[in-house]
Amino acid sequence: MAGIEITPHTFFFLLSTILTLGGAIGVVNNRNLVRGSIWLIVSLFGVAGYFVLLHAPFLAAVQVLVYIGAIGILITFAVMLTRGMTQLQRRFSSLWWLGASASLLLFIVLLFTVIEPIWGDLSAVPDAPPGSTTDLGIALVSGDGFVLPFEVAAVLLTAAMIGAIVLAREARNADE
Repeated sequence: MAGIEITPHTFFFLLSTILTLGGAIGVVNNRNLVRGSIWLIVSLFGVAGYFVLLHAPFLAAVQVLVYIGAIGILITFAVMLTRGMTQLQRRFSSLWWLGASASLLLFIVLLFTVIEPIWGDLSAVPDAPPGSTTDLGIALVSGDGFVLPFEVAAVLLTAAMIGAIVLAREARNADE
């Protein structure tokens, strides 16, 4: 029986697996809403690692930008709607510098591993075959494409979420 050869791909696969499964276990075992959301972000980051290993940089970027970015918005709205569930007594921690350092380190890692390889030199992008992700991007952001319906949908969804928050706040105040 031969041993497992440890290559960079094997290492990053194991790292992605640990992040994905560890984050999922953290979500299930955590009762605090904010901490559970942060574990979900860790799990989704592990899934983005799988996309990188599968040579799907567009899906990895979408995973990081859309899903993980959207979870940040979800945390904000969830805390606004369920402030009592968070069990937070203080607004700021004395370890704020640790969070800022971790955020800076994560930004640098993302910059050199995800953002730079994908969007580094846009002038060097070769002509894409029809039906590629380049055509999709142009269709979403060009004036002749779907940018207006896309932005209208975003405004409507944001307005609906704010309306739900207002209604939930008024219902809670009426009960008190």
